Amino acid sequence: MYTIIMSKIQTLLKTYVTTGYYGIKCLVKDKFFPYKGRTIKRMDLFLKYFNGKIGIEIGGPSAIFSKEIPIYQVIDSLDGCNFSSQTIWEGTIVEGQNFNYLGSKKGHQYICEASNLKEIPDNKYDFLIASHCLEHCANTLKTVKEWVRVIKKGGAILLILPDKRYTFDHNRPISTFGHFENDLNNGINETDLTHLTEILELHDLNMDLAAGTKEQFKKRSFANHENRCLHHHVFDFKLLQNVYKYFDIKVVNLTFVKPYHQIILGIKR
Repeated sequence: MYTIIMSKIQTLLKTYVTTGYYGIKCLVKDKFFPYKGRTIKRMDLFLKYFNGKIGIEIGGPSAIFSKEIPIYQVIDSLDGCNFSSQTIWEGTIVEGQNFNYLGSKKGHQYICEASNLKEIPDNKYDFLIASHCLEHCANTLKTVKEWVRVIKKGGAILLILPDKRYTFDHNRPISTFGHFENDLNNGINETDLTHLTEILELHDLNMDLAAGTKEQFKKRSFANHENRCLHHHVFDFKLLQNVYKYFDIKVVNLTFVKPYHQIILGIKR
């Protein structure tokens, strides 16, 4: 018993030294009050656009689409797109009929940039979904333009982005739509590190333990073209609505889901 108690005390001390009060808070919360995903309200509204449909996910598969927004269970089929055959989130990926999104359900796995779905023809899909992906893309409008291109008129585009108030971006300002327009006009691509100075200064490492020390985080950030871990931009609902308005996408639903998900559902006109 003594050994167990001392081990727990050492864990608490180590957590406090490395991450401070926030780390202790997370440790206690995860131990005694673990977050359990709950299906969002008005799921009937979402099902209307996904039940029996064919779509594509950018950057998945994502647990949220089988829990909080359980559309994997009702869609007809789903293809996937990832930027590389090796990612931090998914490990090794093989192109082909290998996008395993739920149980034995599989779709085609594309390996290409989210902003250049060159292998996919116009108006192919009934819907497009992406969870915590757009913030990792350097050129927001170029990327969304490409996403809109591959879905049919009347098709759904469902995006989930982090709410900065509850993440390591909480110190950073919300990006501006004008900046997005400049990125589009200047042909910004995924090698861009325009926001790196801001990120290195304002990123809260106490809320991003996986990033390691300040030096480790800096090294990883400079290699962003290889790992895509950086959040180039920071979004709120107003900015997301402006992006949808720019592409004449009708906003159907805006929902916040704990712990930090901003969800926007729109329809291509």
